[in-house]
Amino acid sequence: MNAIEIEHLKKYYGEVKAVDDISFTVGRGEFFAFLGVNGAGKSTTISILCGRQPRNGGSVKIEGMELDSHADEVKRRLGVVFQNSVLDAPLSVEDNLRYRAALYGITGGAFQKRLGELTELFELKELLRRPVGKLSGGQRRRVDIARAIVQEPEILILDEPTTGLDPQTRKSVWGIVHRLRAEREMTVFLTTHYMEEASDADRVVILDGGKILANATPLELKNAYTGDYITFYGADEGELRAAGLVAERVGEGLRVEVKDTAEATALVLKYPALFRDYEITKGKMDDVFLNVTGKKIEG
Repeated sequence: MNAIEIEHLKKYYGEVKAVDDISFTVGRGEFFAFLGVNGAGKSTTISILCGRQPRNGGSVKIEGMELDSHADEVKRRLGVVFQNSVLDAPLSVEDNLRYRAALYGITGGAFQKRLGELTELFELKELLRRPVGKLSGGQRRRVDIARAIVQEPEILILDEPTTGLDPQTRKSVWGIVHRLRAEREMTVFLTTHYMEEASDADRVVILDGGKILANATPLELKNAYTGDYITFYGADEGELRAAGLVAERVGEGLRVEVKDTAEATALVLKYPALFRDYEITKGKMDDVFLNVTGKKIEG
């Protein structure tokens, strides 16, 4: 069974087709990345998934249940971390978690047990009594995720969860997310502006203008929309030109784009003297996104 099944989803605002007849599935336990520039339709799709706004057509199933006829049960299966924190700044971390848990009937001893689990997982012991408004951005993000999973949902939706965070804090947040996936087989649905985060996904959908332009694994997308790159160190442009290679300067090296790894291997065999110090890398998800949409994603 799939965790999420969307068929022919449509959402229009007058003449604007925010979501224009899209279909895709997310497997149970999968790490799924949903990519697009601002206005592509990502947040609208998430709002419909969460039952926050109606749609103009199509069907949505969560864990095999129709959204329309099982709205309350569906909402319990979902945990959502929105772009902007929804925590109550004046309240303490513990009170934010307590009031969220109460919405799902988790009170008294059951809440204390759950609070202990979340405190250990997110390292919140020193933060529980502090007002959320006094926390750093990274600390608030940890509490946002703790709040989102207080009822132990099967699916965690992360809408640009690390925007504005420093690299170390981003790494910490992702450490927690991957631990949740490993320990609880949780499905993760991600939107992000950081393409390296999407590189770890099991499957990627690229959305533009409300339509799906690509739907595949990161490796399939890289093979289809980018080539490989050979970066030469210690070589000069004259040597490469003599071999018929066009290079661009990248840092301390000269980079040559090739069709695939097979072409790179053929060059190694044909011009071994050039390959004194080099590396071969695949194109990045930034290259995939640009080649699919013709746009650079802002991040």
